[in-house]
Amino acid sequence: MMVFNIITLFPNMFDGAFGTSILHRARQNGIIDIRIKDLRAFGLGVHRVVDDAPYGGGGGMVLMPEPIALALKDIEKGPGHVILTTPKGRVLAHSDVLRLSKKDVITIICGHYEGVDERVRGLFVDEEISIGDYVLTGGEIPAMVIVDATSRLIPHVLGRDTFSTGDSHYNGLLEYPQYTRPKEFMGKSVPDVLLSGNHEQIRLWRRKMSLKKTKETRPDLFKMLTLSKTDRDLLEEE
Repeated sequence: MMVFNIITLFPNMFDGAFGTSILHRARQNGIIDIRIKDLRAFGLGVHRVVDDAPYGGGGGMVLMPEPIALALKDIEKGPGHVILTTPKGRVLAHSDVLRLSKKDVITIICGHYEGVDERVRGLFVDEEISIGDYVLTGGEIPAMVIVDATSRLIPHVLGRDTFSTGDSHYNGLLEYPQYTRPKEFMGKSVPDVLLSGNHEQIRLWRRKMSLKKTKETRPDLFKMLTLSKTDRDLLEEE
């Protein structure tokens, strides 16, 4: 079983995200365990203080190191691999998710306010992760993204282990277009090849569409690909 610990000031935010659909089923089946730890419970004094004004002046508040240290210490069997969600972190990529899916225990500290005391990074954090070049109101949504993206790569979470291999980014490509019933909708038809029953032609068409989509939409990813002769031929086709 893979264990996710999440240290947060807003534990109720996770009820909906982790209490429904695939992640809920994976938790029920004992494939993953998600443990939410309320940082306020480790706050200092009668008022459970977890933040203070920054030294040197400036606006906002900074999360104090003591409550975070206490929360980490309280994690049964240790926090494992510790992540801090912060806009200062490296932007999450599929390679990161794949790497994280091999861990046994991950603890995510949800950043907030003007951030956390720098000593938390130096003493406890293994890596800092962002989900994009923008600033959110807190680290809870990034924590949800990390858990969701990582969990779906864990065997049996999706129901069958090979299901995710066709997804966008799994092999460095964006996913090919998908179609379902009806055959025609508002003047738009399903491509004939998908109705042909020829599995090899369908495979080649999907590969071609993935290549074209990646080249058009994510040229940065496309430049990193090593194209086979078949790939080059597919891209040259009309």
